[in-house]
Amino acid sequence: MPKKSSGTGQPESFEAAMSELSELVAQMEAGELPLEASVSAYQRGSELIKYCASQLDKVEQQVKVLEAGMLKPFSADSNDEANS
Repeated sequence: MPKKSSGTGQPESFEAAMSELSELVAQMEAGELPLEASVSAYQRGSELIKYCASQLDKVEQQVKVLEAGMLKPFSADSNDEANS
């Protein structure tokens, strides 16, 4: 049985962090949390956002390395030319 994040520490993955963040936002928007719990949820949400941004930055760097710095914007025209 997978271990559910306890709400502290590093998430198991980007997806787990996004899921936990989504749950926190839903609880806060519904007004289900008392004031102190809302502050804690906000703090945890900030940590999760930083973690997710860090993971996305790492992946972006990996893609840049894989593409050898040759990233180009996607163009439907260039895709059509390649198929001709």
